[in-house]
Amino acid sequence: MAKRDYYEILGVDKNASKEEIKKAYRKLAMKFHPDRNQGDKEAEEKFKEGAEAYEVLSNDDKKARYDQFGHEGMRGGYEGQGFTDINDIFSHFSDIFSGSSIFDDFFGGGGQRGRSQRRGTGQPGSDLRVTLKLTLEEIAAGVTKKLKIKKLVTCDNCNGNGAEGGSSKTTCPVCHGTGEIKQVSRSVFGQFVNITTCNNCGGEGSVIDHPCRKCRGDGRVKDEVTIKIDVPAGVHEGSYMTIRGQGNAGKRNGRAGDIIVVFHEEPHKYFIRDENDIIYDLHISFPTAALGDEVEVPTLNGKAKLKIEPGTNAGKLLKMRGKGIKHLNHSGSGSQYVRINIEVPKKLSSKEKELLRELGKLPSIKNIPGTDEKHFFKRSR
Repeated sequence: MAKRDYYEILGVDKNASKEEIKKAYRKLAMKFHPDRNQGDKEAEEKFKEGAEAYEVLSNDDKKARYDQFGHEGMRGGYEGQGFTDINDIFSHFSDIFSGSSIFDDFFGGGGQRGRSQRRGTGQPGSDLRVTLKLTLEEIAAGVTKKLKIKKLVTCDNCNGNGAEGGSSKTTCPVCHGTGEIKQVSRSVFGQFVNITTCNNCGGEGSVIDHPCRKCRGDGRVKDEVTIKIDVPAGVHEGSYMTIRGQGNAGKRNGRAGDIIVVFHEEPHKYFIRDENDIIYDLHISFPTAALGDEVEVPTLNGKAKLKIEPGTNAGKLLKMRGKGIKHLNHSGSGSQYVRINIEVPKKLSSKEKELLRELGKLPSIKNIPGTDEKHFFKRSR
């Protein structure tokens, strides 16, 4: 079963701070803590799942790797613990579970929750998702590609603030600069306060007197840009990398989104990929299979010599070490496997047929297991 996104598990944004990630994990751990859910297997699995997510996202190196390549990049020493024992979690995150710290945020010890959008800041830009086509040769060694994309960029006329030159912003008359609208309701159960983002200023707390004539107050315009993508060797079909802060510009100087580059592996004319190994079908003649020879075969790095041993059978796999695809997370490369196919001629001259008949009478050919009816029926009894 495919793993869930670590950010989704903890319920945080990918731009969340370490403290926000820690608080989110505390909240999840509190909800699914074994002491609160005794005998609940589903809660136990969610508790373990949360621990694995926190173990990756709280580690700078692992988090950076995960942000670029997702779960694909977590192989080869970068993966999360994958906790199987509850006690391992308590031991590994002793700073989280020591004393009563896990309860602080829920029973009086926590501060005010941070907001994803604060007064005075523009709205964040959206992410862009692009597909990058790669050949096996490019995947095998890694490659730097340039890609043209259309996106929203910061307006150069107003420098992204949305206001025409010389004009200024004024305090929003609806929310009075708070960026929020509070609605108080009362019932028999008490008083409730509902806080929503101000629609008039979009949560910024201020409004523009004279909008920029180029972007009409948005702070951004459409443009086509060229981005450079450094693709590491060994990526797989459907895996992705994230280029932080290169997506659509945020509204009125808000934080820019990301570009998510999804890799698409182009079918190859000669090779079949199996993880980091390559399979190539080599067609040889019967004399070559019987007598042996040194032949030239294509590889991802050009042509290479391959020795065919005498008496090589059809279907045999010959291994060429290091001729496959580089590993994504550690040194070394896979292998190229050459699968032997023996070609049988379909059109023969009379002389060729006669020669083959004579050849078939030789003891070394005639006595090959399975070449005569008597031997076949003897084996099938």
